[in-house]
Parts: sequence; structure tokens; C-alpha cells
Amino acid sequence: MKKFRFTSESVTEGHPDKICDQISDAILDEIIAKDPDARVACEALTTTGMVLVVGEISTTCYVDIPQVVRNTLDYIGYNNPDFGIDAKTCAVITSIHEQSENIAIGVTETNDKEQGAGDQGMMFGFAIDETPELMPLPISLAHRLTRRLAEVRKKGILNWVRPDGKAQVTVEYEDGEPKWVPSVVIAVHHNPEVSHKQIVDDIKNYVIYPVLGEYVSKETKFYINATGIFTIGGPQADSGVTGRKIIVDTYGGMGRHGGGAFSGKDPSKVDRSASYMARHIAKNIVASGLAKKCEVQLAYSIGIANPVSVFVDTFGTGEVDEQKLAKAVMEIFPLKPAQIIKYLNLKRPIYLKTAAYGHFGRENDEDFTWEKRNMVEKLKDYFGVN
Repeated sequence: MKKFRFTSESVTEGHPDKICDQISDAILDEIIAKDPDARVACEALTTTGMVLVVGEISTTCYVDIPQVVRNTLDYIGYNNPDFGIDAKTCAVITSIHEQSENIAIGVTETNDKEQGAGDQGMMFGFAIDETPELMPLPISLAHRLTRRLAEVRKKGILNWVRPDGKAQVTVEYEDGEPKWVPSVVIAVHHNPEVSHKQIVDDIKNYVIYPVLGEYVSKETKFYINATGIFTIGGPQADSGVTGRKIIVDTYGGMGRHGGGAFSGKDPSKVDRSASYMARHIAKNIVASGLAKKCEVQLAYSIGIANPVSVFVDTFGTGEVDEQKLAKAVMEIFPLKPAQIIKYLNLKRPIYLKTAAYGHFGRENDEDFTWEKRNMVEKLKDYFGVN
């Protein structure tokens, strides 16, 4: 019997880096709602009492970026100066210019030229059959914990909880199957009046046990605010930057990552759109029963529509040859940037909600089109399986 432990983490929407991801995607949503063909590459930085927004934006519409920033901070829950940043009073600085003409010439579709990729790079998609949503269990559990931290705060269930927080979950596997959770790490931003004992008891009773349930036992170790105090949080404790939580955004480290962040990028950027498509492909391969575990790599050159390579890895769990799977992917799935955008319907203001708690595995939300299993029958038909 082979045993191993694998750990993944998630962060709440009030984590400084996630604040910036959400600001970037809130700005993208405001623009793309008015101008679906806009080019947006928007990044944010936050520190005590301040947000800086920079980037390259080419659009026909006007967006009040400082107001979008304030609305996003307020939505997250940063509406009190004691939290390190206040939506009403913080400074917002912007420095925006247009997309480089050198990039635009390779990306813009014309009568005699189809839309090319917005950059070079490789993108990965991953799926595994250990959860109903075909995601790795460690990251799925970590996301559930951080969602619950936000829920108990916003609903007033635990009135001492503040917006910043993190969760880390270790899962023990036996012969490749997840069995139980030997350790849980929680860091939760809190007001100064609450005792450490109450924090530990409340987090166990209102967050961990309701979420993890069957996966924890009397042997599970809990590390809750292990330094004993977390009253200084948010941007006051740590500066935040867009694109620093790319592993939280994807597969918790179990699947590979091409390195490009998602938030603040319109779908002409293959960092985002091709990563969504790669997940869609991997998920449909696993959902069709052709593999228990699958990773797909797509790679592109700037200005070129077709991917320069397509790679499929089933880690020894595949029912068919991987080269044949890769050939099927190229024949069945749309892989050119314009095709991906149309197929997944990406020119819509759907991105703010992707910017916290993961871009993948959320199949109950119809806007997450890349989570659909609509290609299962085509894959089965291609390989002649039932």
C-alpha cells in the first residue's frame, strides 16, 4: 500500500492579492459589458489605505475606474478604517494607456487575417475523478473552507471575523485514493476583543466541522491562528498584487501551470481563454471515462491562430493511447483564439466572480462554460466506446 500526503491552500476574497484580482476583473467586467471587443490588461496593487491600478486598455467606452475600485472593496467588506483600507476614504491612483500597436496588429481580426493569439506561452488544464466536479480534493476542500470563512462573516454568524484569511488542507492518499485529512491550517483576521480560545472553538465548530465532516477524525491536527493573534490584516499587513495566487486559482499545485495569471485579462489573452479551454478538454476526457486523471497542454505563438502544440497526459490511467487522444482533441475541440472565445462565450462580464475561490470546479454556475461536459458524447463516439 502506497501512502502520500498532498497539501493545497486557498485564500478568502479579503486576502490582499485576491483584492487585487477582484479589482482587475471588476474593471474588466465594467468594460466588456459596454465594449465586448475591448482589449484589457489591467493590474492592481494595494497597500495600507491605497490602491494603484495600471495597465493597457483599448476601448470605445468610459469606465470610472476609481469608483469600480471602491465598489469592489465595499463588496468584499473593506468598509472600515480599522481593517487597513476603507472603500470610502482610500486613495486610488490610475496609470492606464492603450494596448501596444505591435501586439494589436497580431491579435486583431481583419478581412484577410484571422485573430491570432495575444501572446506566446503554454497553458494547462487538469481534471481528476476524485471529486464530483472532477477537481483535486485538497484544493476543493480548501476553497470550501475559505468560502465558509466569508459566509460566517457576511451573515454575522461570527461577528469577530474580518475579511482577510487563508486555509490549507492536507489530504492523505492510499494507492492514489483520498482517504482523510490529517491536518488543517486556518488563518483568520479578527477583531482585537475576541480571545484565542474562542477563535479556535468557533472556527472548529462553525467552519471546519461543517465543511470537512467525514474527512476529519480525532487524529486530525488543527492549526488555527498559530501565532496566536491576527488583528492586523488585509493590505495593512501585506501588500497585494494581481496575479500572485495562480495556484489557488487553478488546481492547488496538483496540476501544472504555464505561469500566466488570469485576472484583468480580456479573453483575447490565451493565458486566460486557452487555460479555460484546456480545463474544459481535460474535464470532458475524464467525464467520458477515457481517463481517471488528465492534463492537457496547449501552446501558442503571438499572432498565430493555431496552437503550436497540443499535449495530453493521462498518467497511466487512460483507456486509449495519449497520441490518439491529442489527435482527437485537435479534431473535436475549437482551439484557435477566436473559436475558443465564441465556443465558451467569453465576451461577457462574468469575470469578477472567477477572481475568488478558484476558476475551476464551479459547474453549478452556468457562466463557467468551461465546466460543461457537453463534449463527452463526441469523445465517446470518436473512440467507439459506450
